[in-house]
Amino acid sequence: MLLSDPGQELLARIAAAHPRDVPGLAEATTLRRGYPADLVAAAMAQHELRLAARAKFSRATEMLFTRGGYEQSTSEPIARYRALRFAGTARIADLCCGIGGDLIALAAASEVLAVDRDPVHARLARHNAGVYGVAGNVAARVADVRDVDLAGTGAVFIDPARRADARSRGTAAGGMAAGGGTTVGGTDGSVAAGTGPARRFRAGTSEPPLEWCFELAATRNPGKVPAVCVKAAPGLDTSVIPPGWEAEFIADGRDLKEAVLWSPALATMDATVTARRATILSTGPAVPFGALPAVHTLTPSPGPGVPVARPGEFLYDPSPAVTRAGLVEDLARQLGAWKIDERIAFLSTDREAATPFARTLKVIDSAPWTEKRARARLRELGVGAADLRRRGLAGDVDAIRRRLKLAGPHRATIVLTRVADQPWGLICADPGTPLAR
Repeated sequence: MLLSDPGQELLARIAAAHPRDVPGLAEATTLRRGYPADLVAAAMAQHELRLAARAKFSRATEMLFTRGGYEQSTSEPIARYRALRFAGTARIADLCCGIGGDLIALAAASEVLAVDRDPVHARLARHNAGVYGVAGNVAARVADVRDVDLAGTGAVFIDPARRADARSRGTAAGGMAAGGGTTVGGTDGSVAAGTGPARRFRAGTSEPPLEWCFELAATRNPGKVPAVCVKAAPGLDTSVIPPGWEAEFIADGRDLKEAVLWSPALATMDATVTARRATILSTGPAVPFGALPAVHTLTPSPGPGVPVARPGEFLYDPSPAVTRAGLVEDLARQLGAWKIDERIAFLSTDREAATPFARTLKVIDSAPWTEKRARARLRELGVGAADLRRRGLAGDVDAIRRRLKLAGPHRATIVLTRVADQPWGLICADPGTPLAR
């Protein structure tokens, strides 16, 4: 329906009138006088999805989405970065391709077989590849990925659904606020989305199961493909990863986005056990959308144990990619830092050390935590706004903030944690700000 001439006309009309927001109820009523009500509902839902998708895709306003397909899709910068490891592969299978976030990046340099058992997603993936001018390298197929013959395929990328039904990846939620389905086909074979409720998997489960994904790279089995990449949730239980595979935790700035599991044929780290890396992508306003972002990678660096001591002049809050990869001590050795508690992932130094792998804070005040003392000290410093970070201590952050009664012109970061297993509070600021001078 949305790919029909009236559908495309309506989408263009809504986009022209509302480049940054969604039409209101009165305007929707007006649109229904000229277009079928179901087409108007679908177009408005699609316009809202396109607005949201601008955070992920440089050509979002031309693409088509379902709600679940968008939510699970890989952002353009991450997909471009990940596709680099497939360089030189003539033919790739993108299994569970969804709306095509990774497909677009993979098809820029290789032929890609895109497979999804949801016919809506298969069609949207093909459409979105066309938006980026790479549809000529894409063959889309509607099938269960477990039934696909991978003969002649040089590598496999798979993004298994992390919910119990394929519909929950997009079609069940595609109707947006109305909760209905999204129809994207035309008179040459319309496909309507399902409207059933979505059931979620338990944490760490997927469809197809991760065990099946790992077996794709089992070279002992005929017809398998050694080069396999599996996209997984960042909260993945790393104990399920087979030996020899590489686990890469990717963050966009401070936001941990996903775990990527590379089979031994694609791993870049020599290891007989699971190897881990933390990757930080810098995709801020200084990086043009569509360009490859700056990439920073932290890998294990064996060495002496990291000492534990009270906080010094600077505090480092490691990226969640670093903590999930289990590389906090490796970062400490790189920075010449120590830990402030054996079990807490904060690091400290007496001299500032620049790093993309942690947020650096200047310590203004450090002492055993009591709200009375902290309130008085914050008043002395003129702190009227603060970010509260709690790690290793119980307590309601919002209630603590209210009781501190902040007032003044300065902003601070208040860290509630433990030092030597003792409740501890730190008042910190970004280096170079008025409070930190």
